[in-house]
Amino acid sequence: MPHMPHVLHQRLKGIAAWLALCMALVAGPAAAQGVELTTLQANRAEGVLSLDFAARITLPRAVEDALQRGVPVYFVASADVFRPRWYWRDERMARVVRTWRVVFQPLTSTWRVSLGGLNQSYPSLPDALTAISRGSNWKLMDPAPLDPGHYIEFSDRLDNSQLPSPMQIGLGGQAGWAVGIERVLRLE
Repeated sequence: MPHMPHVLHQRLKGIAAWLALCMALVAGPAAAQGVELTTLQANRAEGVLSLDFAARITLPRAVEDALQRGVPVYFVASADVFRPRWYWRDERMARVVRTWRVVFQPLTSTWRVSLGGLNQSYPSLPDALTAISRGSNWKLMDPAPLDPGHYIEFSDRLDNSQLPSPMQIGLGGQAGWAVGIERVLRLE
């Protein structure tokens, strides 16, 4: 039994080192990660409500590593137009969603961005992220009979639900895969 304090001390040191590593992984690097919205503006012209947005996307290291290995990653931008009601939940008048797929092509060393059936190749990841982080004249509603008080809920995020199934296991608690932003824009 004289070895028990030494063994216990070694185990406690191992547990402390493991906890420090876990805390460092959760805290991540000091650099900002995620989506920073630089422009969000609603426009009304000829009865049509449209939206312009621009964002700056900074990916966490885990997401960049997955992309470098050829894992397709999906980004979703959505905009909902709501009419406020005092007697019930606010009424959704329109919903528009765009989904971009970003994947690295190792044979050509290019980044492919897909939106619907349209594909475009880019020489670097920052170029591909710039392509998915902007939208102009994004049509939300055709006839736009909007009164003051209507608002738009906008979100731009990394969609973890479209990752390959083995990668989705355990992502719920990892902050490094929670990339996105939500904003509310009031219409005048």
